[in-house]
Amino acid sequence: QVQLVESGGGLVQAGASLRLSCAASGLTFSNYAMGWFRQKPGKEREFVAVISRSDGTIYSDSVKGRFTISRDNAKNTVYLEMNSLKPEDTAVYYCGASRLTTQLIWQYNYWGQGTQVTVSS
Repeated sequence: QVQLVESGGGLVQAGASLRLSCAASGLTFSNYAMGWFRQKPGKEREFVAVISRSDGTIYSDSVKGRFTISRDNAKNTVYLEMNSLKPEDTAVYYCGASRLTTQLIWQYNYWGQGTQVTVSS
């Protein structure tokens, strides 16, 4: 049974940093690209970042230069380092696992339950 468990969310002030973690089990982690998505209140889930099996990365324009995605295959964990946080980054953040290095939500096979990030102004 595949499980993705996010952690590290919280309430911070604008300009602060947070690091999200997503621990995976039940799958061969190194065989999957890992992505982060977020869902703002009343909005659809949107792409944030993805890291390929070979550590290639893609970011959305809204987070490029502020967020960094990384992975540790020995720990079956993907991270999202978020710096210079803005109120518009407030959302539930989800990690996903895909056979493809993709920004397309429907190409993800597995999802975590999400972790709330709230940035106050």
